Amino acid sequence: MSAKTSTVISLFTALQMALAAASVVANQEPEKSETLRIIPMPVIEVVGKQPEDINRLTGSIVLMDREQIDMIQPLSTEDALRRIPGINIKSEEETSIVSNFGLRGLSASESKSLMLEDGVPVAPGLFIGNERYFNPRIQRVDTIEVLKGSASLRYGPSTIGGVVNYQTKTPTEGLILSVRGGSFNLRETSVEAGVSNPSGDAFIGIVGTVASSDGYMNKGYDMRDVMLKSGIAINEQHTVGLKISHYSNDANISYRGLLLSDYRQGADYNPAPDDYFLTERDSVDLSHEWRLTDAITLKSIAYYSEVYRDYWRYNVDTQASNTMDRWIYTDTLTGNNRSFDRKGLETRLRIDHAALGFEQQTEFGLRYMEEASDDTRIRATRESDRTGINDRHRIDSAESIAAYGQTRIELTSKLALTPGLRIESYKQTRIVLTDDNATASTKNTEYLPGVGATFQLSDKAQLFGGVYKAFSPASNGVALDGLLDQELDGERSINTEMGIRGLAGSFNYELALFHMDFDNQVITGNSDPNLSQSNSGKTTHEGAELTLGWAIAPGLSVDANATWVPHSEFDSGDYAGNRLPYAPEWLANLTLNYETGNLSSALMMHYRGDQFGDPSNQIQLPTDAAGGIWGGRLASYTLLDWVSQYRVSAKLSLFGSIKNLTDKRYMTGLRQGIYAGPERSMEVGATYSF
Repeated sequence: MSAKTSTVISLFTALQMALAAASVVANQEPEKSETLRIIPMPVIEVVGKQPEDINRLTGSIVLMDREQIDMIQPLSTEDALRRIPGINIKSEEETSIVSNFGLRGLSASESKSLMLEDGVPVAPGLFIGNERYFNPRIQRVDTIEVLKGSASLRYGPSTIGGVVNYQTKTPTEGLILSVRGGSFNLRETSVEAGVSNPSGDAFIGIVGTVASSDGYMNKGYDMRDVMLKSGIAINEQHTVGLKISHYSNDANISYRGLLLSDYRQGADYNPAPDDYFLTERDSVDLSHEWRLTDAITLKSIAYYSEVYRDYWRYNVDTQASNTMDRWIYTDTLTGNNRSFDRKGLETRLRIDHAALGFEQQTEFGLRYMEEASDDTRIRATRESDRTGINDRHRIDSAESIAAYGQTRIELTSKLALTPGLRIESYKQTRIVLTDDNATASTKNTEYLPGVGATFQLSDKAQLFGGVYKAFSPASNGVALDGLLDQELDGERSINTEMGIRGLAGSFNYELALFHMDFDNQVITGNSDPNLSQSNSGKTTHEGAELTLGWAIAPGLSVDANATWVPHSEFDSGDYAGNRLPYAPEWLANLTLNYETGNLSSALMMHYRGDQFGDPSNQIQLPTDAAGGIWGGRLASYTLLDWVSQYRVSAKLSLFGSIKNLTDKRYMTGLRQGIYAGPERSMEVGATYSF
C-alpha cells in the first residue's frame, strides 16, 4: 500500500468517525439551546476575536476580515497581503502558487516569517527547507491575521518578521454558490455548504473551489481545492474539531521570465511554454478544547500534511537564446520532484489567575513536530516527457521540540507587562541515496526571551511595545552542505518595537516604529577548509508603519497605510552598505470606499518603491540570456484597481472589478528573466445563498 493510498484511507476513516459522532449528537435532545448556533472550532488562536484580546497584544496587529477580503476580490492570498502595512510581495504569477513575501525590510525572496493556517504551520519544510511551495487558497480564507512584535514568541520557528495566519471559513447552515469569470479565460466556481443538528452542538461543512485560467502571458493553471470541517460539543467541557483538506494545481509556470528587449517591447507570451509546476497537498487537523474551569483552558491539535511538488523545466541553449534574443529550448528537461510530509502535536494551557496581588493571564505551550522530504532529480527528453533517469535522490528530515511560557501581569489598571521565553530544539538529517546512503546530521537549540508591555493612555488610546529574540533555522542543504555538519547556529535577530493605536473621533490609527538587528546570518566562505558555510552576516532593518482609517461621511471612508524602511542594509561582508534585495524603502496603500444603498465600490491604489534584484545592488538588468539569478533595479510603480458589489436581494449579490486600471507595465520580480505584472484585466461574478 502506497503512502498516498494510506493517507486517503486515513482521511476517509476520520471522516466516517466525524459523521458518526455528529449523528450521535444530532439524535440527542436539544437541551442546551433553544436557538440554532454553530459551535466554534477549537483552534490554536494567533489573535483572539474580542477587542480585549487585541488590547492584550504587545505588538502591531492587522486583521483583515471576510468583508474586507471580498471587497478586494483577490485571486490569491498574496494579492490580499500586499494591502497590509509592512508586507512586500515578489510575485512570480498572479495566483501566487509559490509563496514570496517579506515583512519589515526582510527580503521577499527569502522566508523569515512564519505562515500558518488555523494556527498550524503550512509551509512544507520549516526546518528542512523549501518552505515556499504551498500557499493557502484565498477562497477558503475567512480572516487574515498578521502579528508582529514580541507576541510572535508564542509561535515558531522563523518569526523574525512576524506571523501570518490564515483563518479558514467555518461553513454555516445552508448552501452558498459563487462563480467568477474574467480576462485570460478565468473560470472559477466555489461552494460552501453546512449542516448542523437542531441544538447546534454538532456541524459538518465543506468549502470547495474549482478554478482554471489561461493566465496572463499564457501562464495557465487548473486548480482544485476542497476543505471539510466538522465540530462536536461533547459536553460543556469538551469540544472536538476535524479539518480535512485536499488541494491540487497544474500550473504552466517557470523560473524563466522575459529577456530585457522583449519586456521593453511589451511582449506578453509565455517565455517557458513547456515548463510545468505540479502541486498536490492533503492535510488533516484534529483539535480538542478542554475547559477545565472558567479560568483554565487546554487546547490541543494534532496535524498531518503531505505535499507533492513536481517541477519540470526544459533546458536552454544559451548561445542560441542570445542570438534570437529570447529563450531557445533544447529537447532535454529536468524534473525537480519533491514530496514533503509533516506531523505534529501542539498543546496550550491558558490560566487566568491572581498572584502576588496582580491579575495575570499565563500561557504554556509545547510542540513536537517531524518533517521529511523525498527529493529526486529526473533527467528526461522531450520524446519521453516526465520520465527518465534519477541521477540524484536524497532524504531530508528534521525533528523539533518547542516549549514556551508567557504571562501577562496587570501591574495597574492601565499598565501590563508580558515577559516570555521560547525554546526551540531541533535535529536535522540528510541521507543521499545516490551516494551509497551517505549521511550527515546536526543538532541545535535556540533560547528566545522577550518582554512586551501595554499602557492604556485612555479608553481610546493605547501604547504598546517590546523587545524579543527571534530566529530562522538554516535549511538542511545549508546546515549539512557537502554532507558535513557546518556547525551553524540559527539566524537570529533582536527585534524592538514601540507604537500607539486607538480612536480619535472619526479616525482609527496605529503607528509602529521598529528596529531589527539581524545577525548570525549564513554566508558562504569559512576559514576552516573543511567547511563552506559560517555564521557572520549582519543586517539592520528599521522603519515605521502607519495605518489610518477615516469615516469622512455616511457611506464614504478612506483607508490608508504606509511603510517606510529607510534602513534595510548589509552591515558586514562583501555587500556591506548595500540594500537587501526585494526590500523597497516605501510601500503604500490607499483605498477610497463608497457605499449607498445596496451598492458598494472602492478605488484602490498600491505603491511599491524601487528595489534591487540581488545583493550587489547593480542597476542595469542583463541584456542577454545570462545564467543564474538576475540582478538589477526594479523601478517603482503605482497600480489602481476598481472593485464594486451590488446586493440584488438577501440571497443574490453581484460583483466586478477592473484591475490595473491604467494598464501599467511593471516588473514584479526577477529570477532567470523578468516577471511582468498582469496587464489590465476585468472580472465579474455572482454569489447566491440557497
